[in-house]
Amino acid sequence: MKPNSLGLNKRPQDTKVCVAMSGGVDSSATAYLLKKEGYDVFGMTMDLLLPPYAPTVSSIADAAVVAEKLGIPHYFLDMKAAFRKEVVDYFSSAYLRGETPSPCIMCNKKIKLGLLAEEAQAKGADIIVTGHYADIRLTEHGVELHKGSDVRRDQSYFLFAVKKDILQMLRCPLATYSKEQTRALASEAGLEIARKADSQDICFVSDGRYADLIEKLHAGFKDKPGDIVNLQGKILGRHKGIIHYTIGQRRGLGIGGGDILYVLKIDAPNNRIVVGAEKDLYQTEVRLENVNWLGEMQPSQADLYVKLRSRQKAVPARVEFDGNAAVVRLREEFAGVAPGQGCCFYDGTRVMGGGFIK
Repeated sequence: MKPNSLGLNKRPQDTKVCVAMSGGVDSSATAYLLKKEGYDVFGMTMDLLLPPYAPTVSSIADAAVVAEKLGIPHYFLDMKAAFRKEVVDYFSSAYLRGETPSPCIMCNKKIKLGLLAEEAQAKGADIIVTGHYADIRLTEHGVELHKGSDVRRDQSYFLFAVKKDILQMLRCPLATYSKEQTRALASEAGLEIARKADSQDICFVSDGRYADLIEKLHAGFKDKPGDIVNLQGKILGRHKGIIHYTIGQRRGLGIGGGDILYVLKIDAPNNRIVVGAEKDLYQTEVRLENVNWLGEMQPSQADLYVKLRSRQKAVPARVEFDGNAAVVRLREEFAGVAPGQGCCFYDGTRVMGGGFIK
């Protein structure tokens, strides 16, 4: 039998597909596309958040409306406790350590393609489908993760931490779609969410005030002012609390004088912010932890391209591996390397894995 469009040797009607439905246009259009192709589709929507975080009630309702419109079963998963532990607490604790966390990467790994995948399998799903703009390819060597065709929308960076056994079950039908084409697909289905605005920022910090969230999460926590120092240790001013600063920041430092200064380091143990000139931001060596290799066999070293932030271009580097740690030696200087952020490895369009910056 010829494989179906999801790569399984089954007829579409005999292939049970779980669509992770967020209530947005991407996952809704994906559900419609697979239903249209004749697959046995059901939707799953995660209830993640409790007040005072951004409410998910409207998104859950939108997903339910879409499922009813498409005539597919729809299940709700109460994952508030797990999301709080694995994503929200991780996020806030990282800032207290002076790091810049990667909550979307962690959510994909632990929640959306972790716990949700387990629930989908328990309901008999052959395949798990999301609305990510990324490309899952099945080859004779195994599963491969690639960039989506629309470089403006590519989300492969956010999937590097997902384990290979989960990638084997994952499909992303929007791999070759643009956002405009996705909206057209939703309109074709008669879905009102076709015009729904894209989600912005972090889902549980919709107003961008993550410092307020940290204060609410950590009982008794109060911003602790400290010194702003230069590379020589000279005190230049005072900061209002390390959680308000990120690597590369230059606004809001409150330091007088003619020189433009940038945050170079957040020294959490000593409650200090280290600042310097723009040239001091540039680095050629980055150390990683919790590396997830997605290739066939992890080498001792490899020449790859690496992306150190989601919106910045990939740069050439040699990556030297030591178990689940790695040293990235950049071929060109990179400004603003931030501990806690994800570093994704690419070989052409293929994602070879990644790790988290130490």
